[in-house]
Amino acid sequence: QTRGRHKSRLYSASDSVVSLTVEQKCELAERELADVKDEIQRMKDDTEQALKNLEAVIEEADVWCTDVKRAIIDFEKDIFGTTSGKKGRVLDAAKLLRYMEEKNRQRDLLREKFHLKNYLLKGFKKKLQQQLRQKQQMGDTFREVHMQQLQVRSAQYQEKIEEKNEDLLQLKLTAAKTVQVLNSYKKKLQDAIATSTSLKKDISQRKVLLEKVEREAALVEEQRAEAESVNRQLQKQLSDYDVPSVMSYVQKKMSVTDLEKSIKTWQRKVAVAEMSLQSYRRAWNQVKMSGN
Repeated sequence: QTRGRHKSRLYSASDSVVSLTVEQKCELAERELADVKDEIQRMKDDTEQALKNLEAVIEEADVWCTDVKRAIIDFEKDIFGTTSGKKGRVLDAAKLLRYMEEKNRQRDLLREKFHLKNYLLKGFKKKLQQQLRQKQQMGDTFREVHMQQLQVRSAQYQEKIEEKNEDLLQLKLTAAKTVQVLNSYKKKLQDAIATSTSLKKDISQRKVLLEKVEREAALVEEQRAEAESVNRQLQKQLSDYDVPSVMSYVQKKMSVTDLEKSIKTWQRKVAVAEMSLQSYRRAWNQVKMSGN
């Protein structure tokens, strides 16, 4: 029914919206929005109240079920007795009468308690209904004041919207400039990355070259140490070297010359002896051939 009344108000307002001004349209829209919000809040409150009632009913049913189970256990414990034979359970009439009288007395006390509680709840309900009627009357009185406040707020909100639009435009310009600066920094970053890659490659090559130079320097150091050792030995030999005298050198030289002459003489004698030997061999061969 509330939804139907809301739709009828909306349709009646839409029929006359053609001749309304912008302020009246805004006021009407705000009023409809407030009504819709109130209706949604009422529906939400009704739903929450129904949910609370259902939860209370469930809780009451659980309590009632627990009480029934407890009553059954107490009834079986107080009324029935267990025999030692095969007769099963035996009902005690006196205990049953006492149990029924006690339960009737408890039920009367509970009924009186519920009657008192119901009376108090009815009084509280009347008080709440009276407060609700007073609030509704006060709401009708303050509706016009509320509409004026809404108009003032609407004007304030319109000014704030214009300010926000200007701020948004300024932010868009700032964002465009920021994007340009960001693109330039991205390009610089790419150039720096390319330079860094080239430098890393150059550094790796220089490291390889440095290792090679270090190995060669170690080899040269070893060679230098060996050369220094040989040089020290030669210097020691040079310091210990004793030059012979001139006359001894001349005599040695003359002895060498004489030995060379004797060698040549013996070489000629050997050549002559070889020739004589060859002639003797030929003669011997002729003698052998003639003897045969």
